[in-house]
Amino acid sequence: MGPHLYIIRHGRTPANSENKFAGCSAEPLSGEGRQQIIDLVPEIGKLNLDGIYAGPLLRTIQTAEIIANNSIPVHVAQGLIDIDMPHWDGLTKDEIRANFGSQYPTWLATPELFHVEGCEDLHQVQERAVAEMEKIHAAHPTGNILLVTHLIVARCLILHKTGQPMAMFRKITVENGEIVRL
Repeated sequence: MGPHLYIIRHGRTPANSENKFAGCSAEPLSGEGRQQIIDLVPEIGKLNLDGIYAGPLLRTIQTAEIIANNSIPVHVAQGLIDIDMPHWDGLTKDEIRANFGSQYPTWLATPELFHVEGCEDLHQVQERAVAEMEKIHAAHPTGNILLVTHLIVARCLILHKTGQPMAMFRKITVENGEIVRL
């Protein structure tokens, strides 16, 4: 039997509170987000983690370091990075609607069909995240591993593990700091 894999979405950030698209920006945890993760440490401790893999962005690394508390190895996993849509990074949802209105309705209604030149689509995110997860799984034949990532990546991994189509993307909810067993 292989390891148990868990996902946690990073703690709250200023962008989460301001309804902004953070994407691949260097968005840090907010004070609220840091406290949110600190409050989860006792619950996460019950998982008896053998390792933590975090996406390379500041907010996921900060989340992982709080959880690890210098007692669990933390590894950076590039494949767990948020979706790459650079023209949206740092914009509010209203700014995205105003500047990229022709794109935004597709992203909201049928995100599985969303494709813009120079940006990742959900299928690409899922492909790289699943490859990263499988690499991590192969490196840990036993034990419990936590993947610290982002909402979009978490949704893609959950859809893969449950065999659901990408059309179910918006039906998956993962709150900041929420832990999901894969």
